[in-house]
Amino acid sequence: MSNRTAHSEYGTLESVFIKRAADAFVNDDHLSNTWQELNYLGKPDLKIANQEYESFEDVLKKNGARIFHLPQNTNVNMDSIYCRDASIATDFGMIICNMGKVGRRNEPAAERSAYDKEGITILGEIKSPGTIEGGDVAWLDTKTIAVGLTYRTNREGIDQLKNLLEPNGINVIGVPLPHYKGPSDVFHLMSILSPVDKDLAVVYSPLMPISFRNDLLNRGFKLVEVPDNEFDSMGCNVLALASRVCLMVKGNHETKSRLEAQGCKVIEYQGQEISVKGGGGPTCLTRPIWRKV
Repeated sequence: MSNRTAHSEYGTLESVFIKRAADAFVNDDHLSNTWQELNYLGKPDLKIANQEYESFEDVLKKNGARIFHLPQNTNVNMDSIYCRDASIATDFGMIICNMGKVGRRNEPAAERSAYDKEGITILGEIKSPGTIEGGDVAWLDTKTIAVGLTYRTNREGIDQLKNLLEPNGINVIGVPLPHYKGPSDVFHLMSILSPVDKDLAVVYSPLMPISFRNDLLNRGFKLVEVPDNEFDSMGCNVLALASRVCLMVKGNHETKSRLEAQGCKVIEYQGQEISVKGGGGPTCLTRPIWRKV
């Protein structure tokens, strides 16, 4: 019998929150005023972005996910399209994050308002000086959650997360990540890790701590290695719609081939405007709530 849980990155996606490009990007003036200060690679083309997002959302629908839409909110900016970052889903309720990126500080409150409207339980929130972003958080199994220590997620934030989850029997593993391109870059744990089954994960090993990589191997994970030339195009950012059913940005041909060699079904979407320019792939574009495993 299938079990319903929020403690999975690979189970069949049952319900998910998303924020449409039309509601995050708003209009051309909003994009012009914010894309540079938020360190996008370029200003998104709004018309194409909306088309890309419609196709992206259609994939989620066709694969059976119940979709909840985060509304347009004047207190947040275009980065709110990457809605995973503002909260963490658990079986005990949502944890509201405190963002490490200053320009995104209003997003957690906006998401909490949406959860309250849907009657979703709130377990707790990360408070200053603690910071944590959902892109730094990944479930390895139903009792183990890995959290990247990055420029976006600090030790105080991880300690607060432990205080919320450890009393409920959850093991929280801190994963110190390298400087890489520095504080202004979008570099989360899930930039280098995407579990797509209980024993299969997509990884970019050159930026992965040796101890954590060994821990994955010791836990029985087989690692699908992303080649160097597909890291910046988000080959490592893969959303599991179900066990070994993978959604990824179009164009990462070698990673796709390596996933298929492991028996995965790979679905691609065109994401130049909604993903590549902002550094946010399909895991970033979604806040999964419930999965079946």
